[in-house]
Amino acid sequence: MKITWFGCASLLIEYGEDRILIDPFLPLRGAENPAFLLDYVDEDSILITHGHLDHLASIPNIMDHADATVYCSALPAATLEKKKVDSDRIAIIHPGNILHFGQIKVTVLSGKHIQYDSKLKRNTLLSPRMLRYLPNTLSLAARQLSFKEGNETLAYQIEAGGKKILVLGSMNLDENTEYPKYVDMLVLPYQGASDLITPALSILEKIEPRTVLLDHFDDAFPPVSHHIDTRPLKKALTEHFPDLPVVKPTAGKPVTLL
Repeated sequence: MKITWFGCASLLIEYGEDRILIDPFLPLRGAENPAFLLDYVDEDSILITHGHLDHLASIPNIMDHADATVYCSALPAATLEKKKVDSDRIAIIHPGNILHFGQIKVTVLSGKHIQYDSKLKRNTLLSPRMLRYLPNTLSLAARQLSFKEGNETLAYQIEAGGKKILVLGSMNLDENTEYPKYVDMLVLPYQGASDLITPALSILEKIEPRTVLLDHFDDAFPPVSHHIDTRPLKKALTEHFPDLPVVKPTAGKPVTLL
């Protein structure tokens, strides 16, 4: 399998001629990693992990130019219908569903969204970046209530060619879900709390993956997002999981899972 990260939580997963796109997002002005509409419009199958703006807001624009089907839970499906996406092009999925895209098998799992803590909220709202990126600030404020998560975050277990990837929609796990252990790769969204190391280590202790690929660590929608320094995480992993490879991908450059 090949995994290409486009910034934010946007992933393209390929196996041979089969492809799935997860959470495609067009970054806001000032984002550190450019992604373009043309990066997404050739895909037939789009999977959404949850309904927050940075995972769903670009879908109506993409669907205007792509002949694709969007797979998501009920709340983001309703959001997309309100945004004039044709309901015939939306497939509502639930935890436990198994989807096949050619040779790629996807098992839908319950996920859980990370909790935004008060320190993170305060630092974000009081940051001078709110004025520096004022057009983004106003746009995000106007649109955020239209894109709700509603406790419907999903995770995806993806299998092809004898390899298994677990893609989390946010850096948290549902207490009542049995997640696969020893997956060949865990895709870990690394943003959303003041303390990111503690929840990351907790997830790694439970999943025990063979490799970790980080995503969502970039500044994709300033001023609300931030570039996250991943060096403290790598130091913590050296202490707790010294043999665990960690991949910090470059936007647009495929990573091959052998």
